[in-house]
Amino acid sequence: MNNAKLGNPAVVGLAGFGLTTLLLQFHNLGWIGLGPVISMGFIFGGLAQLVAGLMEQKAGNNFGFGAFTSYGSFWIGLGIIWLLNHLGVYHSSHTDVGFFLVGWTLLTTIFWVGSMFIHKAMFFTFTTLLLGFILLDIGHFGWPAMNIVAAVMLIICALSAWYMMAAIVLNDLAGREILKSGQPLIKSK
Repeated sequence: MNNAKLGNPAVVGLAGFGLTTLLLQFHNLGWIGLGPVISMGFIFGGLAQLVAGLMEQKAGNNFGFGAFTSYGSFWIGLGIIWLLNHLGVYHSSHTDVGFFLVGWTLLTTIFWVGSMFIHKAMFFTFTTLLLGFILLDIGHFGWPAMNIVAAVMLIICALSAWYMMAAIVLNDLAGREILKSGQPLIKSK
């Protein structure tokens, strides 16, 4: 039996999620173009998160498996929408993207409930993600100013994902808890 210590795939998943979410919000605020978002969306937000999710499955972590493979797929899917629009292969309208976001809002709601069983840092991250999606939904279906509010909320979400990543890395390196994640809001069994 091999007792070698394995790395925690959540480090890569959270890093990819945080970076791509941050870059997309920089784009939504008009600070950067779409190029860096698409590039990192496919590679770090998409592929790396997908791989992290598959590694979480092997570790028996259903939440990490579901979340990282889902949001990795989100980034790949969003990148494909943008590429198809750019190449003129198939145009997704503002409304089409709005319904895409509504679907992700609904899925995120399930993960948000699940996050209550993990720890407060995870709950905070999924709360800001869910609020960000809701604000984007509102922005796509009638009140575009909400997209700016969503961008701010999702920057907070991205930074909170990085906080969890930093907690995993730094706590492991220090051999003690330097960054706290908090207790679950709901105790299981």
